[in-house]
Amino acid sequence: MSTVATHEAFDHPALFYRGEQEYVDRTVSFVQEGLDLGEPVAVAVPGPNLELIRTALGADAEGVLLLDMRQAGRNPGRIIPGVLRSFADAHPGSRARIIGEPIWAGRSAVEYPACAQHEALINAAFEGRAVTILCPYDEANLDEAVLADARITHPTIVSRDERRPSDVYDWRSVVDRYNEALAPAADAAVFSFDADNLFMARAFVVEQAGRLGLAGRRLQDAELAVAELTTNSVVHGGGHGTLAVWAEADDLVCEVRDAGRLTDPLAGRRPPARGQLGGRGLMLVHYVADLVRLHTGDEGTTVRFYLAC
Repeated sequence: MSTVATHEAFDHPALFYRGEQEYVDRTVSFVQEGLDLGEPVAVAVPGPNLELIRTALGADAEGVLLLDMRQAGRNPGRIIPGVLRSFADAHPGSRARIIGEPIWAGRSAVEYPACAQHEALINAAFEGRAVTILCPYDEANLDEAVLADARITHPTIVSRDERRPSDVYDWRSVVDRYNEALAPAADAAVFSFDADNLFMARAFVVEQAGRLGLAGRRLQDAELAVAELTTNSVVHGGGHGTLAVWAEADDLVCEVRDAGRLTDPLAGRRPPARGQLGGRGLMLVHYVADLVRLHTGDEGTTVRFYLAC
């Protein structure tokens, strides 16, 4: 049974699998079908699964872009621009075929909301494009709540020998549900900023991040991300905001709050249109951070990012 429907402009099935053999059979069949059709194929899955696919493909693996999702997609917010769109955009005029596995049993509870939103936003990012993105889900090791979200974020479900439309598909509801309010840690160091003291906000994050163990390139990343976010707050978010910094497990956490509201659910996940004001700063933050969580609403916007110390 074919896993995809190649006549559709955009195809985004979730593959529910059990066990290593079913995983290999299904994913390799998907890849081989693409190669036989002359389609460009990419596979972005966690390292151990990547090796299973690489081994099963044998010499055919040379014709496939293989990426370890634990690295390329550690921050779910950069998967659309840095993995999926990067590959699809590199092959104009061809139907791109991609396996993307952003959710696996090792994902943390802190990461998961961003993962679920990512899976939902794929539908907006590729609407009308000739792209097939197959997303595997491990039925044996993922929580039922995760599998339930997969049924909502994917218009098509592939399970065993059956391919069927999802009867609960509603990707916008998942984006909204995980647009969670984010409360800063009780021990966070806080700095209020406006147009007159943006340079002090950068100095503040360098001082606090250094005190909490961040160093070298990672310290520069924190300063750059905060510079972008605080500038966005001044220009687009009401002219002022607050910056908070704290440690959480092995991560440095920074967040910027302002009075602005994001109306584009793909903000920071796709290149801004030519002549568009804003949009580049948040994308940069997605690229330098290990995780980005975002909340936006009538009360304003919070962007929180994590950097491993």
